[in-house]
Formats: sequence, structure tokens, C-alpha cells
Amino acid sequence: MEVDGVFSGGGIKAFAFLGALDECERQDIRFKRIVGASSGALIAALITAGYKPGELKTIIDQIDTEKFLDPHPIAKHIPLVKWLWLYFRLGLYQGDYIENWIEDLLKAKGVHTFADLNDNLYIVGADITNGRIAIFPDDLENIYGIDSSMFSVAKAVRISISIPYFFQPINLKTNHVNKCVFVDGGTLSNFPYWVFKQEKLKNNRPSLGIKLSSNDPVVPGQKIKTAFDMLPAIVSTMIHAHDTKYISNKEAENIMFIPINDEVNATDFDLSQEKKDYLYNIGKESAKKHFSSWDVIKNS
Repeated sequence: MEVDGVFSGGGIKAFAFLGALDECERQDIRFKRIVGASSGALIAALITAGYKPGELKTIIDQIDTEKFLDPHPIAKHIPLVKWLWLYFRLGLYQGDYIENWIEDLLKAKGVHTFADLNDNLYIVGADITNGRIAIFPDDLENIYGIDSSMFSVAKAVRISISIPYFFQPINLKTNHVNKCVFVDGGTLSNFPYWVFKQEKLKNNRPSLGIKLSSNDPVVPGQKIKTAFDMLPAIVSTMIHAHDTKYISNKEAENIMFIPINDEVNATDFDLSQEKKDYLYNIGKESAKKHFSSWDVIKNS
């Protein structure tokens, strides 16, 4: 059965998608189009490129995820440089390692630009220069005057995973406007379920959303004691407020919720094999639970 997939963000916790996708494969669920935000964009790109869940699990099991954190070489030895780098480059880590890693994985499947994917992948970015949600590849030409057939898919993913203050934001030179600064797509839409509800992208296929959270419409409480607490609280509020309004009770039936416990945080890049296995297994078990009562499967 063909579906349109929606993958939420969640940082390193997105490895739970692999277990869910393994169960999707067992249920013969095939993704025709996929949209992803933040780390969900990474998994979406790899699946669209042709990777199977088993292949990705092997890759993730073998990768040292701490390598994704690539500070300026001097900053490894002089702590002050790290904070100067943050001040001038707006992120603690360069993000080059993870972009090159993604590019190599896509290249192995013959994917370089959006022209190689037949309009089956959509990636969410946050254009903070113009205060708008950007959808790649559609907005590349329409808004920014960039030929999407020449634009790197790995670069689009790198834009979407640019966690503010963590990875450097991406400066994109455009033809229609001045240079634009992009950060993590999840800051404006962490679960872009609305994308395939747009008139221009609607069709009769069912949608399957996979969200790294519990099925709880309530915005989680925030403890705000200092100015440093306020920024992530504001971001969290924006994320939940934007995406929740697009999910009715009926639509929630088409969303698989994967509750991750507090032992794994979005930026825990020092993942042990035990935690990798935990994420994979919770994804698989959540998928089994969802499919056991999903009417779309029962009626197919």
C-alpha cells in the first residue's frame, strides 16, 4: 500500500524511525512522497533515496555519532575559542561532518540534487531572515530564484537539522532577495503534517505521520528561571502551537506516536549501542501498536 509519509524532528531520537520503518516494510507500506523536518528530514531523504530500514540500522550501528559534533579544530584545545566561534558563527559546531556524511550516503544511491528524486521528497527549513517556513524544493525557485535541479539534497537536509546555537546556521545566497539565514526547520514546524494538505499537493493517498512524542495535545510545561531558559521555552511553544492546529482528532488516527523516555535527549550525540537499540525497539513496538488498530490497513 502506498502512503505519503510525514516525519517529525527530534534530534538524535529520530533513530527510532528505523524501527518504525522496519515494521512499515513488514506491513508492505511503501512511501510515495515524504516530508520531514529537522532530523526527520534526514531519515526522509535516505528513505526516498532508496535505503531500506535494515541498511540504515547497520549504518547507524556502525557510526560513532559523536563525530557529528565538529567544533573548530582550535576550539578542541582552547575552550574560549568555542564561545568566540558561537558568537561570530552562531553555532558551536560547524556541521560539515554530518553534511558530508549525508552527501556520501545519498551519492551511494545515485542521488545528488532534487532532480534525482522525482518530486517525492519535501524538506522543511526555517528562513529566519524573512520569518517564513521554507519548503524545499518547491520554494527554491519560486521564492529564492534557485534552480532546484541543481540544489544539493544534502545541503537541504543540513539546513533542516541546524539546531539553533548548536550547529551553524546556513547562509543561502539567492537570486531574488539578499542572503538568507536558515536554521532548523523544526523551530517553525517540527511535524509538517500540513504540507500534503495544501491544495497543490493533495491526492487520494492516505497519509502516515510518524511523530516522536506521546499522543498528548497539551504543550509540555516549561521551567523558566533564567534568560537562558526562556529561549528554548519560546521555541517549544511555537513548535507545538503551529503544528497542533493542523491535527484534528480524525487526523490523529493517521499518526504514529513514538514516546521516547527522558533517558535520551535530542542532542545526546554520545549514543551507546544500548540506547541505539532502545530507540530502534521503541520505534518498532510503537509501529506494531499503531498498525494493530489503524483503519487504513484494516480497510485496504
